[in-house]
Amino acid sequence: MFKIILKRIHHPTMFCLLVGHFFIANANEFEVRGNIEVQGRFFTEEALFPSQHDQQISLAAAPEFFWSWNDNKDSLEFVPSARVDQHDSERTHVDIRELSWVHVGDDWETRVGIRRDFWGVTEFQHLVDIINQSDSVEDIDNEDKLGQPMINLSVVKDWGIVDFYILPYFRERTFAGPEGRPGIPFIDVDNALYESNQKEEHVDYAVRWSHSLDDIDVALSWFEGTSRNPQLQPRFSIDFEPVLVPYYQQISQQGIELQANLESALLKLEVIHNNNSLQDFWALQGGIEYSQYGVFDSNADLGWLVEWGWDERGTDGNSNFQNDLFFGNRLALNDVDSSELLFGFSYDLDLESTSVLLEATRRYGENIKLSLDVRLFESNDPQDPTYLFRRDDHIQLTAQYFY
Repeated sequence: MFKIILKRIHHPTMFCLLVGHFFIANANEFEVRGNIEVQGRFFTEEALFPSQHDQQISLAAAPEFFWSWNDNKDSLEFVPSARVDQHDSERTHVDIRELSWVHVGDDWETRVGIRRDFWGVTEFQHLVDIINQSDSVEDIDNEDKLGQPMINLSVVKDWGIVDFYILPYFRERTFAGPEGRPGIPFIDVDNALYESNQKEEHVDYAVRWSHSLDDIDVALSWFEGTSRNPQLQPRFSIDFEPVLVPYYQQISQQGIELQANLESALLKLEVIHNNNSLQDFWALQGGIEYSQYGVFDSNADLGWLVEWGWDERGTDGNSNFQNDLFFGNRLALNDVDSSELLFGFSYDLDLESTSVLLEATRRYGENIKLSLDVRLFESNDPQDPTYLFRRDDHIQLTAQYFY
């Protein structure tokens, strides 16, 4: 059932109307909200691969439908999304981000369906965030996630919150197509390999405990199942062309999250231990975020971020951040237009590559939001995963209308 829903969605609007007709008769509340957007990417250098283009225009929509009944103890949320891209056939896609029923008890909740669930505390990399698969056709920063089929029981006690997960269907990572940019045009997503004979139908499990102790937030997690982060293995296609084929391992991952609030500073740490059949390893991401309030005698707040990412496998692993330093600033003007600016810089201590990120957002009136994103890449070492993106410096402009 989930396979049909997630891989063969052709008419999400009609599906939404059918779901709405079923639930709205008994609903205490029914809401429709969402946004539509137009986005342009403009690249400053000629593409590394001849199939790619110097600009990309796309249109996207993400409506949200919410029902509640039984004195708000039961609710259903449906969030489809769709994008049409000028060049990239893989980026032209439809997905269900959310389609779940939530029931609230006295000290517990059940959540059944397709959902997105975020874990983590750090800014530049989320090591412990493993429930949902990354939607890399939306962006390469792994912040956008695909909806994950799940059964989730959340138990709330004085000593913390415990979440139990059954994940009955695995979703492969999306990658840009031959004409997509930034991207690697020779990734063969149609012939992915799995360690498990059950492939995408393997059932995964996870448990997470989280608790707040005064000014300290802590969480412990355990995951057993198919890795969301594929190994890209070199192969030959049926036409004897060299390609990279995603290979999904079976793993067991234990995670720790820690955040300490020290007045104007936040100390952040994520640690994982990954057990697998190729190479067990430890990895961590940690740092500090310091906030200055009312800078320059204004309402603006300025945050300073410093983090370090480390992976025990070094350059032999498939992590982009095996020994990297991250620096950043976050400026919030706290004005009526919610103007914000984020700057990020990363430096690989082993391979000496760098990347720069600039994100600026501002609202205009009640319904319009404009965003500017700038990404710059610098790499001279073929061992570096970012080497294939060395000509993909680009500016991205996004205009969204919210309703």
